[in-house]
Amino acid sequence: MIDLSETTFAFDDLTADAARHLARLISFDTVSCKSNRALIDHMADFFGDLGGRITILPDETGAKANLIAAFGPEDIAGIVWSGHTDVVPADEPEWESDPFLAQIKDDKLFGRGSCDMKGFAACVMAVAPQLAHAGLTRPIYLCFSYDEEVGCLGAPAIAEYLGQLPAPPEFAIIGEPSMMKLITGQKGKIAMRAHVTGTAGHSSFAPEHVNAIEFASKAVERISERGKRYEKEGPFDQDFTVPHATMLVTMMQGGVATNVTPDSCTLTFELRSISGMDPEQDMERLLDEITRAVAPPMQDKFPGTGIRFEKIFSYPAMGDARETKGFQRYADLLPAWGGKVSYGSEGGVFEKIGGIPAVIVGPGSIDQAHKPNEFVAIEQLATCIQFLNGVVDFLSSE
Repeated sequence: MIDLSETTFAFDDLTADAARHLARLISFDTVSCKSNRALIDHMADFFGDLGGRITILPDETGAKANLIAAFGPEDIAGIVWSGHTDVVPADEPEWESDPFLAQIKDDKLFGRGSCDMKGFAACVMAVAPQLAHAGLTRPIYLCFSYDEEVGCLGAPAIAEYLGQLPAPPEFAIIGEPSMMKLITGQKGKIAMRAHVTGTAGHSSFAPEHVNAIEFASKAVERISERGKRYEKEGPFDQDFTVPHATMLVTMMQGGVATNVTPDSCTLTFELRSISGMDPEQDMERLLDEITRAVAPPMQDKFPGTGIRFEKIFSYPAMGDARETKGFQRYADLLPAWGGKVSYGSEGGVFEKIGGIPAVIVGPGSIDQAHKPNEFVAIEQLATCIQFLNGVVDFLSSE
């Protein structure tokens, strides 16, 4: 592989611009546990210099922020182009290059976030100069969030802001990697943590103690049973890659030694829901069922023991926007339909909080996301630019 700065591109000028923008974006280490402000300031300066109306929405600490750059008129419903700026860690030893130094090989651009999802942001930046001078008849809102990878934590503030505008946007395009196919549904997620408290002691006196792992396993059993009921009973939507909700335990920790009865156990579990469900109610019923089954026998043996639950995060499912007015306006510009996906995005947040129907269309494959040697094909960047320019042309002549 070679350093991108030394590369002579065999692509059109806009695609080359996108690749260079992407290299710059990758150089910002925006793993979710770190600040994204340097990247946000970089993008804000770029869009601001083009005449964009800049709004920065910081989190409570000021270390992270969302960016909204608006172009076009303010008094009519427009469209959102949305992406997130954070990336997952790049600690895997399998990386063949510096994950925060973009590299090109075989017409693929490598680096953490190249696919998920700084590639889309780079395409937006490449198109922005044309967008700024296009004479738009409707506004385009360029929205970039923080902490999507850890629960869509930044997007609600963007959706709320947009939803309160005098003329809120009527449609949103989420640039998650979809191989530039149209995705019209995305699952929601509730991530939970259960804390089981028992009593410790020498394992040879086990009957005298409350074994936290043993009782946690009873919770695991009920979570697993609920997941199997979704698989058998639905509700179902065959457009999804997995056509029903899923529930499972993803992590479990407990115990300190082979000869000590464990006095604590923590387990993490999730519910991935489809549109039309009431996932909060489903989860509430499950937690009540687990509590009634697990806590009384623990407390009968030793007061103060039991189980408590903590919500880690949640985000809503994205419904099918194809019957909405916003979708219909842009329907002829949208690419071929690619179904619905089981992974999460911020589309449901825009729909539920901002009242803005959303779809997913973005460059790259989700198969490359969250892996060492992450990449996006340059051809995908070119296709994305062509699509975005089509929207700009449409809104310049509508």
